[in-house]
Amino acid sequence: MSTSRRIVAWAGVSLDGHTSGPDGPAHDSWLHENAMHPQTAEYFEGVWRGADTILLGRTSYEGFYAVWPGITRDENTDPRTRELGRWLDATEKVVVSNTLTEAPWENSRIARDLAAEVKTLRAQPGRDVLVANSASVIAELLRLDLIDDLRLFVVPVLVGGGLRLFPDGVDARFATAGVTALANGVVGLHLARP
Repeated sequence: MSTSRRIVAWAGVSLDGHTSGPDGPAHDSWLHENAMHPQTAEYFEGVWRGADTILLGRTSYEGFYAVWPGITRDENTDPRTRELGRWLDATEKVVVSNTLTEAPWENSRIARDLAAEVKTLRAQPGRDVLVANSASVIAELLRLDLIDDLRLFVVPVLVGGGLRLFPDGVDARFATAGVTALANGVVGLHLARP
């Protein structure tokens, strides 16, 4: 039995395979509304509680940092969301970027070489490493055959273009480990390496 940490990719995706629509993240209300829905948040809690390191691309890191510290401090934030914010603050965050020069969010550091970083993280003791909604990092990890689990929340909408989650030219096989139909219409998929 392997004792190495698992690399778990978590992402929201449209029916046509996009993590962001044609007008970019600022216009992705279809994703944000469903990601923040209480049932999706509860489903996601089952994923993030199993991880103690977050792996992010620069865009996701900057987006998370711009929003989450404020959500955590807002006294009107619901308890589950506040707990997620506290977890995000406290958890080791590794941002993969060739251009970022500083990572100011507490417990953050920059990595330049994704494959080498994953090898290092796998060799360290700990729980899962969560790749949180970073399409570029997920795509590269798929190309490198380094993802153990895919955890997706599929939103029943066609966005017609934008940032695709799955790159062309990747041949990967996963087994369905679980399917959860949420009352808000979102479907949670847990796909694992056989």
